[in-house]
Amino acid sequence: MLSLLAMFALVTWQVAADNPLRGLDERADRAVIGHGPAGMTEFLADLGNMQVALPVLTCAIAWALVRGARREPLYAVLTMAAVPLLVVPLKDWIARPGPLTEDTGYYPSGHAATAAVAYGAAALLFASYTKRSWMMPVAAVLLTVATGIGLVLRGYHWPLDVLGSWFLSGLLLLPLGLSRRSRRRSSSRTHRC
Repeated sequence: MLSLLAMFALVTWQVAADNPLRGLDERADRAVIGHGPAGMTEFLADLGNMQVALPVLTCAIAWALVRGARREPLYAVLTMAAVPLLVVPLKDWIARPGPLTEDTGYYPSGHAATAAVAYGAAALLFASYTKRSWMMPVAAVLLTVATGIGLVLRGYHWPLDVLGSWFLSGLLLLPLGLSRRSRRRSSSRTHRC
């Protein structure tokens, strides 16, 4: 937890204070904007839209509720609700211009945070009920990284916008991950008795 918090604070500080990492970030982004097939990069960026990510999370919440879970689905809902409550004020406070516009409000990326939280929470919920539980987090990471790549290549966000969102999302997902871990421990103790 402390490492995620430290990394989020470092990236936020670098972006807000216009420090050297921000300059490197902007140079790197300018070198990659527009690379890759436009249709594919747009599709990847769209994975962070609420219309795409929220139904995935909703299915996972419904699945967990049907399977009898109560606490984890609630944590997933609260975690997703926290995304705009944290991202929007940060965007206003930092007021970072976008890669292809002078408009501000690009740090942190709401699309990257939406993808990370929705797919991460869905993976944690589904993993409790699958035999190959490791596959769900791997799928969530792949979807989240693909979204970030699409956002950067399309010029919707700087790389640090995406990276900062991932650190913030990791912090938000911790309670759900810890709840899932404690549930697994208690259910394994019950099966031993």
